[in-house]
Amino acid sequence: MRALVEPGPELTAAQRDRWSRHLLLPEIGELGQRRLLNARVLVVGAGGLGSPALLYLAAAGVGTIGVVDDDVVETSNLQRQVLHGTADVGRAKVDSAADAVARLDPGITVVRHRERLTSASAARIVAGYDLVLDGSDTFETRYLVNDALVAAGRPWVWGAVLRFDGHVSVFDPAGATYRDLFPTAPPPGTVPGCGEAGVLGGVCAAVASVMVTEAVKLLTGAGRPLLGRVLVHDALAMTWRELPLRADPRRAGPTHLPTVTAADLLTRPGAVVVDVREPDERARGAIPGSLALPLGELLADPGALPAGPVVLHCARGSRSAEAVRAVLATGRTDVAHLEGGFAAWRAAGGPAH
Repeated sequence: MRALVEPGPELTAAQRDRWSRHLLLPEIGELGQRRLLNARVLVVGAGGLGSPALLYLAAAGVGTIGVVDDDVVETSNLQRQVLHGTADVGRAKVDSAADAVARLDPGITVVRHRERLTSASAARIVAGYDLVLDGSDTFETRYLVNDALVAAGRPWVWGAVLRFDGHVSVFDPAGATYRDLFPTAPPPGTVPGCGEAGVLGGVCAAVASVMVTEAVKLLTGAGRPLLGRVLVHDALAMTWRELPLRADPRRAGPTHLPTVTAADLLTRPGAVVVDVREPDERARGAIPGSLALPLGELLADPGALPAGPVVLHCARGSRSAEAVRAVLATGRTDVAHLEGGFAAWRAAGGPAH
């Protein structure tokens, strides 16, 4: 699978020292580390899975980490949620998480989303991130994550734990998704949660470490991701099994979206170019004359686009595809998105400021 993230600036001497063990790995190396530093990853839940995942993402050098959680730290969390300590009891988990990441590496940017993921907020929250790690503990939230990322056309990493068991997979809209694994939620009360059935803390760490490994692979393009496969962990037997997962053929595939190539945009200008990336991305380089309208704002009000024709772009094309879908749903037909995004524009020799 192609790397999800373009490489950022050259590493400093201090950065080479910090991530020297990554640089020794041919599959990651300096280019991969630059991709990690340029990556934006969202973690859903700062609990049993999110806690170790956040620490290992930060240690790996993921430059921007978002965390969404509306809960506060409780004493019973400390048995497995290693991100938090006794002094954090009563604090918002997103605040405790941000402090823990800062202690590990103050150079990592943490974006705090202290709110619950809902059908109204899911698309807005996932917008602006290259990858999502779903460590949530309810079927409702998992379906919300699934549906938001199917609409966005982006892959995501999922993990779940209960008692001595764990599951991990990587989903992609072009292949199998969470709804292929669980087409419908089980009836209420039939599946206990960790608060009722318990969970071994070490199982959370084992599953979260696999989730982060898959995230690093996806961001850098290393190895073979866990697509179309579900990894099942039984800690009591200390086994890992792999189960195949296929997309339901009845589920509609991605629809065709109007696109333009970088060459088209260079040779046939005239459309209004709208940049749906986040401000910090735009600050590192932008198409001259383009307008800034971050994806979250556009999704909240698709009518905010100027009169067309309009070409939307992001870093590589996934977020602009989501934006096009939202605008087309309003009835407009004069919008397209830049295939390959800003990276393709620069590769084609397009200027930037």
